[in-house]
Amino acid sequence: MPAASHGTGGYDPGVLEPGDQAPDFTLPDQHGNPVTLSELRGQTVVLYFYPKADTPGCTAQACGVRDHRADYQSADAVVLGVSPDPVKPIAKFDEKYGLGFPLLSDEDHSVAEAYGVWVEKNRYGRIYMGNDRSTFVLGPDGRIREVFRSVKPAEHDELVLGALTQD
Repeated sequence: MPAASHGTGGYDPGVLEPGDQAPDFTLPDQHGNPVTLSELRGQTVVLYFYPKADTPGCTAQACGVRDHRADYQSADAVVLGVSPDPVKPIAKFDEKYGLGFPLLSDEDHSVAEAYGVWVEKNRYGRIYMGNDRSTFVLGPDGRIREVFRSVKPAEHDELVLGALTQD
């Protein structure tokens, strides 16, 4: 089955799609240590963007990744979560739920913008900018293999692990 884009439409044609080279970046993790995407070449990377640490949907999604850690490891995949939260709140989020995988702070949302997931949102009549809950599966060559847009937290692991095991 060829790699495909999943989820809702409405994205600009310039948005990253399967086959594209994943934009490189360096962001601090929850411990303040820099993580550079290109340094993970040779490994499959699951790069997931979430709106805000320690909120119900984001907690369900992150705990799902934590609970499926062995499945991600057996697929030889490194999981990176990215939000616009500062380092300190994501450190607390990691500690509170014992997540144990890198959570990256994209405070200026430049990485979210590079991946086309920094979008206008409307919640209860309030319009604001934020991360669309989207996941990119990157191959060992640094190319995007799969894109899952507007992911539901409860479906995230099933979708991503399915993509990882289809090879």
